[in-house]
Amino acid sequence: MFRLPSKIAGPVQTAARTSVAALSILLCGSISKPLHAATGMSDAPPAASSQLGGYLAGRLARGLSDTQAAASYYSMALAKDAENEALIAQTFDMEATEGNWPRAEALALELQKLKSEHRMSRFFLGLSDFKRGKFVEADEHFKASSVNPIGELTALLARSWLRQAEGRTKDALDLLDTTKQPDWALAMVRYHRALIADVGSRKVEARATFDKLAASDQRSLRTTLASAQSLANVGEIKAAQKVMQSYFEKIRGDGHPSAVALQKQLAAGEKTPLLVTTASQGLSEALFGLGEALAGEGGVGPGAVFLQYSLFLEPRFPFALAALANVYESTKNYARAIEVYEQIAPGTPLESAIDIRKAFDLNSLERVDEAKALLDQVSDREPADLKPLNALGVIMRGQKRWDEAITYYSRAISIIKKPEAQHWNYYYSRGTSYERVHKWPQAEADLQTALKLNPDEPTVLNYLGYSWVDQNKNLKTGLQLIEKAVKLKPEDGYIVDSLGWAHFRMGNFKEAVRWLERAVELRPDDPVLNDHYGDGLWRVGREREAVFQWNQSLQLKPEAEDAEKTQKKLTAGLPVQVKAAAPTKRTRDAQRPEQPPRKRAETRTPSAPVQQ
Repeated sequence: MFRLPSKIAGPVQTAARTSVAALSILLCGSISKPLHAATGMSDAPPAASSQLGGYLAGRLARGLSDTQAAASYYSMALAKDAENEALIAQTFDMEATEGNWPRAEALALELQKLKSEHRMSRFFLGLSDFKRGKFVEADEHFKASSVNPIGELTALLARSWLRQAEGRTKDALDLLDTTKQPDWALAMVRYHRALIADVGSRKVEARATFDKLAASDQRSLRTTLASAQSLANVGEIKAAQKVMQSYFEKIRGDGHPSAVALQKQLAAGEKTPLLVTTASQGLSEALFGLGEALAGEGGVGPGAVFLQYSLFLEPRFPFALAALANVYESTKNYARAIEVYEQIAPGTPLESAIDIRKAFDLNSLERVDEAKALLDQVSDREPADLKPLNALGVIMRGQKRWDEAITYYSRAISIIKKPEAQHWNYYYSRGTSYERVHKWPQAEADLQTALKLNPDEPTVLNYLGYSWVDQNKNLKTGLQLIEKAVKLKPEDGYIVDSLGWAHFRMGNFKEAVRWLERAVELRPDDPVLNDHYGDGLWRVGREREAVFQWNQSLQLKPEAEDAEKTQKKLTAGLPVQVKAAAPTKRTRDAQRPEQPPRKRAETRTPSAPVQQ
């Protein structure tokens, strides 16, 4: 679950914090000590001095995913009403999300007195006792936390690993076998049954359970790694290689760095340790899996808490750290994401993937030169790896540094011995960069190569087809390419706009209006698409509607060059002598489905390398 970094993340976070501070001031009429005194945030807002102000500011900060600020505001409100159950619960949630464990434990104990059924606090108290070796007390807390389907599953896994920690492997497996779980939970239950059997040296049961996961097509990356490592651990290297081969055939890609590293170990005939070797690691693995799943399904808050619980048990667990960084990226808190990534020890198979993610986060924070330097280091360290070069190209294109992008993509292409379908993006990206520096012959050659490698890629079909139509060459073929792109992605407003604009350039104004109207319906907030629609309306004699669309385009704040041209059209309309003004570079940007005009994110980000 990684997303394209937004270049406006910094201003968004600043505005969010400013809003929280402003609300506090309005509610309280006064300002207490700066928030950074409590949280360590250098640019945090002043905090509210009244209970109501702190509570509402905390709610707003939480809604804006600024959990650091939310934890501090709730704590300030709680200081004025120390026995308020709702405030204690809210503050506990935020402190747990932040991984502030001494504070979280104190609040959890308070909640136990006031509201013994508070699931997350009781579960955390169970983890705390588990970590201290107080297994009887931990078991009571885990049982008390089993109050809904997720609670039942987490309690089941926790109590099973607790029994394994006590050396009671059979009891742990019996608990998993005798407790009914819904179908959606069975894969996780089976996975942890296999892990517990392995840790408890019950190899036959472990293998049988791993085989059940494979037979029911329930293998994920982690279950694949666990199964292969289990086999290799007892010397069954060929069987382990079969498991990994099945994984790579299924994903049809480069594979996760950990899978690639394991495959190399197996090829060298090496035995491997088990994926999980202790009960603490096993329970941390369970919490990581739940946290990642919840965050991936949109439950960012609960997902972060479970990931923090995983790290509470195993603070250096790289997969949980990477998943937590993912959560921060999803809320555009790139600075926090970098902090978490930097906690992952160097030398793991994830190292290069982590550095690439850090570079994208640095770029989102407008620290472009730092991002470039980091990726250059990765490329020097891994000279045969395409991914850092692709990332450099992505960032340079986003910064309009086209010549540098061309250099990096050329280096990547030189590494590719035999271009295959998955390499289309390197040629496409270099081709679009060539087009931006007015080297059309090179651009055309690269775009055609990309199309040959992946004939059904809408991005390439659209770009090449539109470019031909825009240059008044290969009109019939260009239009066919765009029409194919629209069939493949009919809900993409930018591609639909390309088809409308191609008809406009060819003088088919009625057909142009039909598609341009559809494009605006799909992307009503785009100034260029609204401007195009206005041009089409003018040409079919619907001049009043055209004026409305041009005004709408201006209200959506187009770039200065485009705004000036639209303003001229409002004054004089379109010239009679020509069918339409030649599109600007800005206009061309709008045609590309992966580069919304204002974002200028005209690149395709690699798949999240540390995501499961």
